[in-house]
Amino acid sequence: MIKWLVGLIAGAGLVVAGGFLWPQNLMMPVRGGDANDWNHKTFWYEPWGKSGVHKGIDIFARQGTPLLAATSGIVLYVNTTGRGGNSFGILGPKWRVHYYAHLKTVTAKAGQLVRRGQQLGSVGNTGNAKNRPPHLHYAIISLFPHRDLKDDSTQGWKKQYYLDPGKMLLEVLRKK
Repeated sequence: MIKWLVGLIAGAGLVVAGGFLWPQNLMMPVRGGDANDWNHKTFWYEPWGKSGVHKGIDIFARQGTPLLAATSGIVLYVNTTGRGGNSFGILGPKWRVHYYAHLKTVTAKAGQLVRRGQQLGSVGNTGNAKNRPPHLHYAIISLFPHRDLKDDSTQGWKKQYYLDPGKMLLEVLRKK
């Protein structure tokens, strides 16, 4: 019994460590998108509707523009209701969930393994983005806290979990 438990704990430790070692290799999730397609000051902007704080970025594009997986991972869920409208989340490297919302179409399926750059839907304006310009709401949520990001702002304790996708995408785009 103890050997089995030790083996289970060691295996779980390897899985967790592997998730951190897997390179993120991020890319722009909207085909043809660039740094001019989102407002660089809207991450953690407040006041922002019912959520109070905008915890992602909105990448604007034409209705129906292909949506691409920003990183490889596994689709955790697909949703068609609520504020995000047509949306889904991918668990990717570093134990981060990449959240895609307001989509016109979603071809991703829960449990599906996806590779970076794979088309998984298209840009739209569903959910609380109805009657607004089409865009992808893109957020990156860390399952493990980054305590150095926490501050005293409104909901500032959540900053240790919500990472700024705009900063990460700017780094990627600069390297091109």
